[in-house]
Amino acid sequence: MVSLGVLTTYILVVLGLMAIPGPATLLTLARAISGGRRTGLATGLGIATGDLFHTMMATFGLSALLATSALAFEIVKYAGVIYLIYLGFKAFFEKSGSIDVPTAQAITPMRAFRQGFFTEILNPKTALFFLAFLPQFIHPESGSVIAQFALLGAIFVALSIGVTSLLAIGAGSIGGWLRRNRTIGRWQGKFIGTIYMALGLRLALQQQ
Repeated sequence: MVSLGVLTTYILVVLGLMAIPGPATLLTLARAISGGRRTGLATGLGIATGDLFHTMMATFGLSALLATSALAFEIVKYAGVIYLIYLGFKAFFEKSGSIDVPTAQAITPMRAFRQGFFTEILNPKTALFFLAFLPQFIHPESGSVIAQFALLGAIFVALSIGVTSLLAIGAGSIGGWLRRNRTIGRWQGKFIGTIYMALGLRLALQQQ
């Protein structure tokens, strides 16, 4: 199974990415502020369910690829490294503006769940991210590839639920803090870019 070192690195990277205000974060905050905690929690759960869908697609698709050709899987892995480094450079040098919580009309928790779910699964960038991100922590020599994918995917979804739940519960305070500190957006891209580039370079050097 996944080693403790790889698992620790994976969790830290995921938490680092989730800590930065992004579309999922802002959508959850907007729904919680406009519709209350239940609506915010439902939005976060819908987003996490969408992440689960992408995890399953990546798991079965990449596992089938590995079963067909170990070389093809390695090519996908290296392509993922290049993609992560590309995302890192793009985010680091991109001009970022201020961050603000968008206004949103109050809707029912069920509708908020559906919106969060479909917003996540219909985002092609999310699908590409999972295809590039998850394989970097998979080591076929450590055991069942499907089991490793399933474990990492379950951890990602659990962390997503935990983070979005905290956001929904503290929506008022967090939303107010973002409004008072809108310039955080100027550093958002640099922080995310650094994480992507560091991860990509570390994995590229590790695999040589």
